[in-house]
Amino acid sequence: MGKYTAYPEYKDSGVEWLGKVPTHWELVRNIGLFEERNEKGSPDAELLAVTILYGVLKQSDLAEITDRKNTASDDKSNYKLVREGDLVYNKMRMWQGAIGISPQDGIVSPAYIVLKPSTEINNRFFFYQFKTPGFISESGRFSYGLCDDMNSLRYKDFRSIYSIVPPQEEQTQIAAFLDHETAKIDRLIAKQEELIALLQEKRQAVISHAVTKGLDPNAPMKDSGVEWLGEVPAHWEVKKIKHITKSIEQGWSPQCESEPANGDAWGVLKVGCVNGGVFNSAENKKLPETMAPRPDYALKAGDLLISRANTKDLVGSAAVVQHDHPNLMLCDKLYRLRLIDSVIPHWVAFYLGTSNARERIELEATGASHSMQNIGQDTIKDIHCPVPPKGEADSILNCLSSKLSSLRNVEKKASTAIALLQERHTALISAAVTGKIDVREWGREVQA
Repeated sequence: MGKYTAYPEYKDSGVEWLGKVPTHWELVRNIGLFEERNEKGSPDAELLAVTILYGVLKQSDLAEITDRKNTASDDKSNYKLVREGDLVYNKMRMWQGAIGISPQDGIVSPAYIVLKPSTEINNRFFFYQFKTPGFISESGRFSYGLCDDMNSLRYKDFRSIYSIVPPQEEQTQIAAFLDHETAKIDRLIAKQEELIALLQEKRQAVISHAVTKGLDPNAPMKDSGVEWLGEVPAHWEVKKIKHITKSIEQGWSPQCESEPANGDAWGVLKVGCVNGGVFNSAENKKLPETMAPRPDYALKAGDLLISRANTKDLVGSAAVVQHDHPNLMLCDKLYRLRLIDSVIPHWVAFYLGTSNARERIELEATGASHSMQNIGQDTIKDIHCPVPPKGEADSILNCLSSKLSSLRNVEKKASTAIALLQERHTALISAAVTGKIDVREWGREVQA
């Protein structure tokens, strides 16, 4: 870990995920550290939730930052009391790291386990320990269920897991060190995420300007006749998509196998194959060998695919098939458009990703929930699209491709930086809470 040194002496912990630990640290089963808090009867207390990413937070706050529904029962008399500082984990998701320290008093559903210290320990040190990949893996080993998605870590199993226990003063020191150092890493990650968000905004602006205004800043403009589209170059046409389309259809979605098709096997596309505006042929499911394929739904180069049913943010996503895929079939959650020869499919795909077009699609989308919205063929057909001469459209697309490539390169570097920072975040926590680095002098160094 670079500037950090190891402890002078180590011993074998006897626990595979811990390996060697400082000689003066103890190994204790969790039953000697935590009791289960199983107090009930506070139905009016603040409802809390536990997530992998955010830890413990108010259910109301979780609803604001995610699309997760509130599945709490109306009758909360059986809900468990949580005290500020308690560790709380989701017994069905502990094997994925769903644990946190509660910032306040409240209640949680019976699906959660509430832990209170049974001895003098620093809860934050153990929170960090329980978030390490090693401990999470150990939690999975002690969880039981019919399959991974149903595995549950009950308290009686949690208490059998070994934790490593430094002296309490050292626990506090390590927790303070990790609070400080991980906060620095988190700030660096946030800056890279802000950069990516700005790059994505820039990408949208570049695309929108190119496909609605063209490249010539001195070109005469005219009113498009469409309020939300505004002015377009005077020599461009504005047509509804139905007037530039030879055919539109949706495909077939039989019950398929879970893995993608390989070799000569037939596959059926998944709706996510158009997410991000780029066609991904790997997003498919294998057609069972007992079912006859539908060759009329096989994909051809130039097919414009648009998602018919998806989340509100993704419904209407469009991408163009680059090559023939004779063994890949269209699914019924995708529309396939084949355009007239004078219109380039990529032009329409880019246009459908602009904020103006997205706004029209989202306004027309219908569905009982945010997570599943639908758009009809008429919605797509009635969208107005600016149409330049084909040669000009081709030149604009070439220029656009170059600009977007530059933006993608910067975004890729930022994404790589985030991945490296996240790896460092995880590695630093693991090294500190398992004693691979000695941070006992860290506070004095910071003060100095």
